[in-house]
Amino acid sequence: MNESRVTWLEAQVIEEQVEFTLVELCRATGASEEQLALWVAEGVVEVRTTDARATRFGGDALHRVLTAQRLTRDFQINAAGIALALDLLDEIAALRSQLLSRSTFVSGRRRFKFHPGA
Repeated sequence: MNESRVTWLEAQVIEEQVEFTLVELCRATGASEEQLALWVAEGVVEVRTTDARATRFGGDALHRVLTAQRLTRDFQINAAGIALALDLLDEIAALRSQLLSRSTFVSGRRRFKFHPGA
């Protein structure tokens, strides 16, 4: 007897719902306010909102700052290089996502559907 089961997973992207103030992001990552200001100026991290109370960053800033710190520590990359590296990593992630969305699983094997001109 061949029985197949379908399992649905539901996920929620936390990064879109979480916000950090400048102080919170500094505490969470160990980065200084000066370092974050430099990375904001270079486009490494984007400010979500700035109001009279505090500068706020989106949840994705946590991952980007931690990655920026790792690139600085491991490869001594400057702020402009970090911005470029993170942009390229984002592009790779987007391309992987597109590739996976175009693939299908048939008989336990992955088959890719290529669409010329897509």
